[in-house]
Amino acid sequence: MKIVLTIIGEDRVGIVSRVSTKLADFKVNILDINQNILKGFFNMVMIAEMTDQTLTLKELQNEFNQLGDEIGVTVKIQHADIFIAMHRI
Repeated sequence: MKIVLTIIGEDRVGIVSRVSTKLADFKVNILDINQNILKGFFNMVMIAEMTDQTLTLKELQNEFNQLGDEIGVTVKIQHADIFIAMHRI
């Protein structure tokens, strides 16, 4: 299943590392990544593929909510189809 992650927060060292490591821990493959820093605010969007069929999207969301709290960012994860439908003009 393809998912979209959005990560937003104050820029600090290690955000990309912590997020990508956590994804690897859960066997989630990063397909595409775009990140920038705008006036001290970090913004990243990732397209990824969940390969572990025993892991639910809700479980992954819970894990990343905890990670976001630890590193001071907001992490949102959505099924890619829902993300695309929500942002279609």
